[in-house]
Amino acid sequence: MKFLHLADLHLGKTLGDFDLKDDQRYILQQILEIAETKQVDAVLIAGDVFDKTVPSEGAVQILDEFICELVERHLQVYMISGNHDSDERLNFGSSLFEANDVHIAAKYQGKLFHHVIEDAYGAVHIYQLPFVKASQVKRAFPEAKIETYEDAVREVLAHAEINQKQRNILVAHQFVSGKGKDPTLGGSEGALTQHVGTVEKIGYDCFDAFRYVALGHIHSPQNVGSEHIRYCGTPLKYSFSEAGQQKSVTVVEILEKGNLKIREIPLKPLRDMRKLKGTYMEITSLSSYQDTNTEDYVQITLTDEEDIVDGMQKLRTIYPNPMRLEYDNRRTRENQQIAGTETVKRKSELEYFEEFFELQNNQPMNEEQRKYSEDLIRKIQEVKQ
Repeated sequence: MKFLHLADLHLGKTLGDFDLKDDQRYILQQILEIAETKQVDAVLIAGDVFDKTVPSEGAVQILDEFICELVERHLQVYMISGNHDSDERLNFGSSLFEANDVHIAAKYQGKLFHHVIEDAYGAVHIYQLPFVKASQVKRAFPEAKIETYEDAVREVLAHAEINQKQRNILVAHQFVSGKGKDPTLGGSEGALTQHVGTVEKIGYDCFDAFRYVALGHIHSPQNVGSEHIRYCGTPLKYSFSEAGQQKSVTVVEILEKGNLKIREIPLKPLRDMRKLKGTYMEITSLSSYQDTNTEDYVQITLTDEEDIVDGMQKLRTIYPNPMRLEYDNRRTRENQQIAGTETVKRKSELEYFEEFFELQNNQPMNEEQRKYSEDLIRKIQEVKQ
């Protein structure tokens, strides 16, 4: 049984003034061709299907086109929601889609979504866990002690009654860490150590019952803790921190129990995302761009000591899609040193609130008040996202 593992499509995403709909359509068409040439049986889409909880009309249309193409190729689809998705919107039409083997798990409702498909070696059990927060799982299991995201996921899996003698696959969207090491974050969500995009990390050993775990949320393709627990990464670069990455999709072949083959299939975008650095004369010389795709999205760093008058407009005559123009010279380095000193003095939201609390009450917060405030700030951040 062959599966194509996708995640973090972020349909509808824009970067500054640039709408990426043509880039997303192009890469999804390439993915369809890979699904056909590699003869996959099913497609796993591990969340963050849309970039916003209220997706644009164009984003919804792109997803509609993609799903229809998968159905026309008689491929089964197993799709879950991520932290960027709206449960209700992604769930729209899911009952109708079921008739065409498009299985959408958008909202956790007390148990894992579970489907069984057969191949020459017997049954393959596919479980879908949409993005969950501790509060959602608490409602399903009010007697359980659930305080963290990891508590929530462990509680969900404990009630799933998974037969470890079978071949089990899980599709999930969480921040998973492995063997004392966090995954490489790349452009993922603007992360902190404990959180990625307001999502707390959980240990990879939650997933011992599964032969393969198809993860979404981290934008860099990689295994976590074990080869069978994997982030496939985004199909496109969505940040200049990802400029050096080779984007890909993951094809997973599940054979007899204990036999697993994983392959990365590289993707070639319509327009790449690149960083260019040099003087204005170097960047605009023919030798600098004649063998490159000048339509790529570029971040240009000029090292000239003096700013180039109308620099962005002049650069557009060669590079029509410049996303950012920066300078790296004596002046900017001095400014960065000053800014760096100021950054050290900055405080977290919680630290500012603690100071305000003490000012208002003439006493510091106790541990219970601090924990409550920390949880409240996190919930506000999740709503803002």
